[in-house]
Amino acid sequence: MAIMDSPEIVGALRRRLSVPPVLGSDSSSPEAESAINGIRGDRNGANLMRNSRGGAAESEDKKQDGELSYGNEDEEEREGKVKEDGEGSNGNGKDAMAVKFTFRAAAPAHRKNKESPLSSDAIFKQSHAGLFNLCVVVLVAVNSRLIIENLMKYGWLIKAGFWFSSTSLSDWPLLMCCLCLPVFALAAFLVEKLVKLKYVHEWVAVFLHVIITTTAILFPVVVILRCDSAVLSGVTLMLFACIVWLKLVSYAHTNYDLRVLANSHDKWEAVSRYWNLDYSYDVSFKSLVYFMVAPTLCYQPSYPRTSCIRKGWVVRQLIKLVIFTGFMGFIIEQYINPIVQNSQHPLKGNLLYAVERVLKLSVPNLYVWLCMFYCFFHLWLNILAELLCFGDREFYKDWWNAKTVEEYWRMWNMPVHKWIIRHIYCPSLQNGLPKMVAVLIAFLVSAIFHELCVAVPCHIFKFWAFSGIMLQVPLVIVTNYLQNKFQNSMVGNMMFWCFFCIFGQPMCVLLYYHDLMNRKASTR
Repeated sequence: MAIMDSPEIVGALRRRLSVPPVLGSDSSSPEAESAINGIRGDRNGANLMRNSRGGAAESEDKKQDGELSYGNEDEEEREGKVKEDGEGSNGNGKDAMAVKFTFRAAAPAHRKNKESPLSSDAIFKQSHAGLFNLCVVVLVAVNSRLIIENLMKYGWLIKAGFWFSSTSLSDWPLLMCCLCLPVFALAAFLVEKLVKLKYVHEWVAVFLHVIITTTAILFPVVVILRCDSAVLSGVTLMLFACIVWLKLVSYAHTNYDLRVLANSHDKWEAVSRYWNLDYSYDVSFKSLVYFMVAPTLCYQPSYPRTSCIRKGWVVRQLIKLVIFTGFMGFIIEQYINPIVQNSQHPLKGNLLYAVERVLKLSVPNLYVWLCMFYCFFHLWLNILAELLCFGDREFYKDWWNAKTVEEYWRMWNMPVHKWIIRHIYCPSLQNGLPKMVAVLIAFLVSAIFHELCVAVPCHIFKFWAFSGIMLQVPLVIVTNYLQNKFQNSMVGNMMFWCFFCIFGQPMCVLLYYHDLMNRKASTR
């Protein structure tokens, strides 16, 4: 009995017989020994019955034995882990038995306070992939019904000349203007080359760059205003001209700063060590050409590059681009055009009727906006980056989770945001301007370019787009205040979606459409 009283022997017998411990009993007590002997006798009897019942009963008893073992191998691992953590240092082994106790029916099922997954405190800590899939299924089902209902009611409204028609040939002056815009980039390169060779002074180069960039943006404006072209052609030309202007400003400003750093060797070495730069100041035509076609607005002599071009990936993205572009055209022709054509001017008609038209226009307008974002910022820019082996492809962030309007503008369009930070916001702060003044200047520049891209092709200067962008400044203040007061990410996010998708953009679409129709009626 002295040997049987040993804890090691008792533990070995338990592991061999797969016997669960008796809760609260000592491993060396007579009760434990009697329990072991009793279970051993039960097993001997079970073996005799197993021999008499045959193979089927044997398999059933094996299953019962497996259930009786309670997974002792895992328990031994957990027990060893407990001992390694210093929790099983008790001589009686009560901590190890507490671990094994978790498998018993008497173990507590509720041990600490927990929130429901959809409660306000835990909703952002859970994965909602299943709910997202449900929303996708519901959206597909609901919109499929609406598409079928629309086709049954109005028929097929998309005309044969939606993509291209004979009237598009009248826009050839805009095409020629678009092809002439790279000349301004060549002029900027010649100016930088002359400065590097010290043929012209620094102030002369600044003056020439101002003339080049101003002409690059005014020349397309004059061409569009003098030609009675389609609105879509004018918008395309103005977007291209604005991109060229932003690139030329970055090219001139960056080269100027590189010259300043190159003249100060100490600053250049310090900046090189800090940013781990692998390039030096040089005016290279190859670098300019790559910059003008690269999906970025910020110039630098070299960029992070990828090793190869994934041709199959490019083909798949091009197919997606064609599909989503066609979907945008379908929504515009089948939904948006009939709604705006059958509506009154939102500022001159019945208020309730105007609100109803805006709300009815908000859903298809939201779909077009999301498709435009996906086609341009995700598909097209990634295709261009892949073809050019451009490495930095952070063209947008998770702007849909923006808690404030300010966060949205920081994450929605990363190429423009980086350009504004680099060439407007930071230089304004470096020149001693207050932060709020720098923010106002950034929004002012953005508002001017939004107005140019919409008002010039429409030949309407009512400053609707300009006012819409400048009204973002008080919205930034309001959403920041609400976020700081309530500490709830849903408040600012809901305000962002309401102002941008339900009231803001549909209202601008109605305003510009009716002003455009009034202008065409007056010219006739």
